[in-house]
Amino acid sequence: MKVLRQIILSLVVAAAGFYIWIAYVPAAHPLLARMGLLDLLGIEATDPQMAEVMNRRGSGGGAVQVIAVPVDERAIADRVNAIGDGRARRSVTVRSNAVGVITDLALTAGGYVESGEIIARLQDEEEEIALEQAKIQLENARADADRIERLEATGATTGVRLRETTLALRSAELAVRQAEFDLSQRVISAPISGWVGIIDLEEGDRVSAQDMIVTITDRSDILIDFRVPERIVSKIRTGQAFDVSPLGQGGTTLKGEISAIDTVVDRASRTLLVQGRVTNDADLLRAGMAFSVNLTFPGETLLSIAPLAVQWSSDGPFVWAVRDGIATRVAVEIAQRNSDEVLITAEGLAADDLVVTEGVQTLRDGVDVDVVTHEGSASAASATVERARL
Repeated sequence: MKVLRQIILSLVVAAAGFYIWIAYVPAAHPLLARMGLLDLLGIEATDPQMAEVMNRRGSGGGAVQVIAVPVDERAIADRVNAIGDGRARRSVTVRSNAVGVITDLALTAGGYVESGEIIARLQDEEEEIALEQAKIQLENARADADRIERLEATGATTGVRLRETTLALRSAELAVRQAEFDLSQRVISAPISGWVGIIDLEEGDRVSAQDMIVTITDRSDILIDFRVPERIVSKIRTGQAFDVSPLGQGGTTLKGEISAIDTVVDRASRTLLVQGRVTNDADLLRAGMAFSVNLTFPGETLLSIAPLAVQWSSDGPFVWAVRDGIATRVAVEIAQRNSDEVLITAEGLAADDLVVTEGVQTLRDGVDVDVVTHEGSASAASATVERARL
């Protein structure tokens, strides 16, 4: 009884293994087709073209039919990602140069001001009085100078007296200039055009010298400071374009360019400080934001093949190249994998050579092949890729 159970169990396991082999091993159907067991088992080929290939293989040992695509060339990309800090093109903190009470404050928080626009006035009555006094003294000095000059022409005065009046006139002129300067310090103007920050002052507040009035920021361009590894020092150039994404604005990608490159590599981090510039025409960016910077450098040109062309053995990856209707096995080295291509290096393989993507199950080195070309080959290859992903 135990022997019978073991026999039945062995048959069940064998049947299950046979089913899995037929369902999931790509080389099973061609083998069964050559043995004539597909019809006996009631199995239909799911790919009409591959069924035709299998039928032709079993009919008389002719050339193996395969689908092949040409080899292309691509430049392998050297990508550098960095996190940078943004700052405004220009930012000026406006301070008072005098002590006084604010009598006029022409500012709005978050507003825009033009360069030279008056943004605040301080109480200036004392300075205006001082200016009037200086002007009066200047008039008296000019009158004395004119009188002494007339007397000097008649010889009724001395050279010493003439010199004294000349010095008095010059001192009066300087006093007027000083009074005008003191009065000008009671007016505060915008040094640059830009956006006004938060204002903590009101009319009637008293300010001292060097007290901050407001910060004006020109954010028409945003400067981004970031660091790159020293291995790309010889590749990076001023004016080079890059992609930048604000970390706080997911999905937003902008274009920038390198505006300045530092001259010294940091010894601790082995990195180089770089400054980039991004145009802020839409006014979406602010100083102090964090940015993800992506730099791409063209690298070595490599061969590009379809992912389905790469096969594996104990010796590593290889492809089947078609030369003069004969399949040739060529060892390759994979340099970079992308979603739709594989970049490789290989001796004896060049651009425009044909490599097999379908029908590789029964290929051997030196086998005659017949390349099947039809309009649907590209779509068939894409469908095969999708099935492989699933």
